[in-house]
Amino acid sequence: MTSLIQKYNVPGPRYTSYPTVPYWEEDQFSYNDWIASLKTSFIQSNDNEGISLYIHLPFCESICTFCGCNKRITKNHEVENPYIDALLKEWELYCEILEVQPIIKEIHLGGGTPTFFSTNNLEKLIHGLLAKSKIAENHEFSFEGHPNNTTRNHLLRLYDLGFRRVSFGVQDYSPTVQKAIHREQSFHNVAKVTFWAKEIGYTSIGHDLIFGLPFQKINDVIDTIDKTKSLNPDRLAFYSYAHVPWIKGNGQRGFNDEDIPKDDEKRLLYEIGKNLLAKNNYYEIGMDHFALKSDSLFQSFVNGKLHRNFMGYSSSKTQVMIGLGVSSISDSWYSFAQNVKSIEEYYDLLAQRKLPITRGHLLNSEDLIIRKHILNLMCTFETSWSDSSMYLNEIPTIISQLKEMETDGFIKIYSDNIVITENGKPFIRNICMAFDLRLKRKIPNTQLFSMTI
Repeated sequence: MTSLIQKYNVPGPRYTSYPTVPYWEEDQFSYNDWIASLKTSFIQSNDNEGISLYIHLPFCESICTFCGCNKRITKNHEVENPYIDALLKEWELYCEILEVQPIIKEIHLGGGTPTFFSTNNLEKLIHGLLAKSKIAENHEFSFEGHPNNTTRNHLLRLYDLGFRRVSFGVQDYSPTVQKAIHREQSFHNVAKVTFWAKEIGYTSIGHDLIFGLPFQKINDVIDTIDKTKSLNPDRLAFYSYAHVPWIKGNGQRGFNDEDIPKDDEKRLLYEIGKNLLAKNNYYEIGMDHFALKSDSLFQSFVNGKLHRNFMGYSSSKTQVMIGLGVSSISDSWYSFAQNVKSIEEYYDLLAQRKLPITRGHLLNSEDLIIRKHILNLMCTFETSWSDSSMYLNEIPTIISQLKEMETDGFIKIYSDNIVITENGKPFIRNICMAFDLRLKRKIPNTQLFSMTI
């Protein structure tokens, strides 16, 4: 395994979308293209499945040096009101464009730190969104909570607004690691918010863990998972730390490169963590995600309905996802559109009654096929081209490139499909890269992505 890790540990995308953002053809995209694509997709899907909303809430009181999210660091909570007003103004513009009342299937509050906002402002936001829409019968509302500032009132008020899923950012319990990543929070705080959520009635409580953090040792991973199991969350994300300081700037320079576990050492952290999770009845669901059998994510995986988008893994699919807030990405299935990243520019464009879009991509027929293959691999660990609509002329070339991975025991190749083996699951990003024709046609001159392992 050691030589295989060294062989396959290369920069690669995480595939929250295809094409990945660096390969968007921005010069062939326009504001009007996005509106036309959105309206077409909305008409196709609204009555059948509803739409998803991702709300980006960018404010944090302090910086976490492992984080790559778009955020604004401030302790001034006067920023809350104007930002909520701007989000509702953006939603109003979308509702005018869509004309028909949207049916909301999913809402996810991400960040930044959503629980930076007061309960009154979060309630104002949700009431404002729902005032112009209907709620799907089987809706799923979720939010990300910081254990240090999520109050019982946050959990109660959001529960009353229809939220049933919450994820808490834990990362690692080691004081040394926490100090290095500037995310110091006690096990007591995590336990407190987890027990509150259980008591209130949340049906899916998640903890986000990370392996490969600076100064992280095997005993740290063991201790973190032991503590996590004692709280028995319904699902877990066990992410690989993405060290990309060329993108995130000085925020990831609070430690040196040599302080970060690499290659075999990092992979060992994952293998030990994964084995511990399996022993504690957490089943691997897609890439980096694990769930108890009772969780909706596991049930969706078993039923073949697991979906992946810019919000991560979801237990159901909607064709339309609208992103509100700075840097948010929207998806009509046929196109992507991303908002501006500057809060000031975001406010300025909304004041002009313009959607704050800065770039996007229109998917061509090849993109759509590859997108489906990568989604299949990410969500079901297999994909097929037995249906002619899933066939590409490049399939023979792709298969020839995958032969070495078959020899290494990562996949099984059949006449019209491939299946990822248990040994291949840690290398899923590498397997998806074989289908990524845009990446193969234009190898970047500089490193764009984190390492795959």
